[in-house]
Amino acid sequence: MAFCFNYEPFIAIIGDIVQSREISDRKETQNKLKAILDNINRKYADEIASKFMITLGDEFQGLLRCGKNILDIIDEIETGMYPISLRFGIGIGEMDTDINFDMPLGSDGPAYHNARKMIDEIKIKENRYETDYSNIMIWAQGENEHTAMLLNSIISLCSALKSKWTSRQKEIISCYLESDKNQYTTAEKLGINQTSVHRALDLSKYYTYQNAIDIVKSTLREIKRNDDDV
Repeated sequence: MAFCFNYEPFIAIIGDIVQSREISDRKETQNKLKAILDNINRKYADEIASKFMITLGDEFQGLLRCGKNILDIIDEIETGMYPISLRFGIGIGEMDTDINFDMPLGSDGPAYHNARKMIDEIKIKENRYETDYSNIMIWAQGENEHTAMLLNSIISLCSALKSKWTSRQKEIISCYLESDKNQYTTAEKLGINQTSVHRALDLSKYYTYQNAIDIVKSTLREIKRNDDDV
């Protein structure tokens, strides 16, 4: 499973806050989101073609030069904004206009069109009350449509697994990741035994989840412009 391009691809990400009008303090939420996006822009500057920025009250976007850290960027935004829910459309394609690193507004092209298509698709599924756990969808036109559909299926299955994690399992998994995936270190930090850590990882199907996510990441990592050295 791999993408194949006969052009130099960009990756557009459009994010959207779910039910933003129901948020009591929208200004505080916007400030929080801006701070998170500013950190993303600093941390991943070498991979960004156009900075992540709030474009509407409940929406933001950014443009990447490669797919090296797409899911990590999304995960950092989601984690920082929790418990607020977000949607993410990922569009892979060309750009028709000049690209301004400091200002994404005004940029246009198939990459953004594909990202917008995925945001709209997620909203359609929500309105139809379809049981789809994924809030992330990817699209790339032409000969890459099949690969995009396979990745969306994997992401949806991973999201379904993750939605079943208990609060305690999430706590243990988070600590496990922060502990370089060492069960004994995790157990020591949480004041429990290693068997309890192993049991939480096993019952949550964490390793199945992580193996599937790694496949998605490795496929996206192959999206790279020929003029990129990241």
